[in-house]
Amino acid sequence: MATQTQGIQQLLAAEKKAADKVAEARKRKARRLKQAKEEAQAEIEKYREEREKAFKEYESHHLGSRDNIASKIDIETRKRIEAMNQRVDTSREQVIQNLLNIVNTVEPRLHKNYRG
Repeated sequence: MATQTQGIQQLLAAEKKAADKVAEARKRKARRLKQAKEEAQAEIEKYREEREKAFKEYESHHLGSRDNIASKIDIETRKRIEAMNQRVDTSREQVIQNLLNIVNTVEPRLHKNYRG
């Protein structure tokens, strides 16, 4: 009987050892999965940053930066305003003279609807 209980004790001890090894293997597997997930996240983030950088370079090369666009718009606006001011300066005297002539030259006429 003693050998039988001893055999059962050995089986229980072996079963406990096996359960401990399985539990440890599961823990290692979970750690490896977690580590792989973190590494994959880091890789994804690195790739995203590289693509973002490449896009910014493409955008600045082909489209120009926002500062460049704003400065181009400012320059174009100034040119147009300057051109308008020059046209006003060249035509001012002539316009004033035309207005004065129209105002000072009065020709009395009867209105076409007047019935007299």
